[in-house]
This record gives sequence, structure tokens and C-alpha cells, in this order.
Amino acid sequence: MTVRGLPMAVPAPGLPTRVRIHEVGARDGLQNEKSTVPTAVKAEFVHRLAEAGLTTIEATSFVHPKWVPQLADAEQLFPLLSGLPVELPVLVPNERGLDRALALGARRVAVFASATESFAKANLNRTVDESLAMFHPVVERAKAGGVHVRGYLSMCFGDPWEGAVPVPQVVRVCRALIDMGCDELSLGDTIGVATPGHVEELLTALGEEGIPVSALGVHFHDTYGQALANTLAALRHGVTTVDASAGGLGGCPFAKSATGNLATEDLVWMLTGLGIDTGVDLGRLVATSVWMAGRLGRPSPSRTVRALSHEDAEGQEGREAHKEQ
Repeated sequence: MTVRGLPMAVPAPGLPTRVRIHEVGARDGLQNEKSTVPTAVKAEFVHRLAEAGLTTIEATSFVHPKWVPQLADAEQLFPLLSGLPVELPVLVPNERGLDRALALGARRVAVFASATESFAKANLNRTVDESLAMFHPVVERAKAGGVHVRGYLSMCFGDPWEGAVPVPQVVRVCRALIDMGCDELSLGDTIGVATPGHVEELLTALGEEGIPVSALGVHFHDTYGQALANTLAALRHGVTTVDASAGGLGGCPFAKSATGNLATEDLVWMLTGLGIDTGVDLGRLVATSVWMAGRLGRPSPSRTVRALSHEDAEGQEGREAHKEQ
């Protein structure tokens, strides 16, 4: 797909020159799909994302198939991605999941913690401290094997049961994850309620706790249309790792459980306009999301995908009309 309307690059002061996009579409984006996505389609999706220039693509999750049926094919999928010149993190909930991932040669894993007791109980059937205790041997073993460990932290800004989450509460869990050996943390706005001031306050508090901004990534959801504004606030604070989902997968407005993942294309559009390098070919990325939307049987919720694919379709119609004249 040829992108004819890229934004003019106008750098803004105080922003990084390059951002690493942590692509989560193949895992976080697909995991809640009601219909099973064939393994071959998932593999092609990851390959297309790599060809578009994404260098970190979260591939799958080694959770028990009972809990996430969509990702029950992790053992079949991961070998189909061997040889790709990209990082392929996988989610591991416990030591059994770690064993499965390591057996296939995974070199980057992630654990999934909660900043709130309510979500820890709902998602892991444990208290926050009990879940941290479960992750400790996972992180310890992974690090002993030279494996990179990411710590996801959900409900950093708001919780559907508890409401607004106090910043010190989030900082405490972040500190625990760093202390147990996590190489980086992903701060999740799981229900999309964060606003820029809240983002700045949390990042400032983490800095005061001695957690370097280089160890932080952000994972914003666009439920209330704040994801890009929150991302910009994080960039101004020095964050250079941003999670996003190709085509906005996982945040589809047609699904009742949608929580609004930030679309990678929308992120790349903004970063391109700010003169920030991502290494991503937006045209190829849009084409990939259009392709996947076709496999899922619905249009992409990404505004950039819709705008650019419409522009490309209009251009094609114009070319066909010109040939007929």
C-alpha cells in the first residue's frame, strides 16, 4: 500500500528521537476473539508485522488453554516464527508456562501482575502479594537462563471495582517487580481512564522511587480517546517504549468486552508527525491490518487504517477510471 498523505514532520522539543513500539496485536489483540484464528493466519500476521518494520512483536501466551482458548496453539505457532529477525516475547503466567516457553527457545518472557487486589483476585485468583510470590521463581529462573523479563502491571490508573488507583499503591508493586529482577515494566491503563496529568504524576513518583525511565514502557487503551494524549505525556517524561496493537485489535468497538487498545498505525502517524523514528513502514502496516481485518470479518477500528485504506481505494478507483478513458 502506498501512503500518499504522511504528516509533515515537525519535531517538538523535549521528545525522544526514536521510540520502540512493543507490538501486542498477535497476543493481546487476538486473545479475546470469539472465533478461533487459524495458526497459519497468526503466523502470517506476525511475519507481515515484521516485514512492516516492527522489531518487538509479542507472539503468544503460554497460559493454560482452558483460560485462553484462542492461544492454545502456542506450541504450534512459536516454531513457525523461528528465523524472524525480531524479538518475540511471550506471556508466561507461572513456572509451567515458563517451562513450555523455554522448551521452544523463547528468549523474552513476560509476567502479568496487577496493581489492585480486585483485579488480582479476578484475573489470578490471588492477592497482589500472593501473585508476586508466584512470579518470583519464574523471574528468577528466567534471569538465571539469560532470558529477558518484562513485567506487565495492569490497573495502574483505574480499576472497575476499586475506582481510581492511588499512585503509591502502583509504585509499591512496580518496586517489587523491579526488585525481583524484571528488566522492564509495562504500565497498563487497562480500562482506559488515565489522563496526561495522572500519567505524569505516576512517572514522577516512579522516578523518585529510583526506577529509571529507561525501564518503563506504557500500555494505554483508547476507551475514552486519551491514548495518544497519554502517550505524548509519557514521551515528554522520557519514556521510549510504547505498547500498541496493529489495527487496534483487542479494542474493537464491535465486541462488548473491548477495552480500546491503542492502534499501532495511529501511534506511528503521530510519531511520524513529531519526527520521531520508529523504523515502521506505515503503508505496509496498514496493509497488514486491512488484511487481518478481512480474516476477522470486520473493519479495523484504527482511524489511520480507515483513512489511509480509504485514500488508497479512492486512488485505485481513479486509476481504473483513467484507464477506461
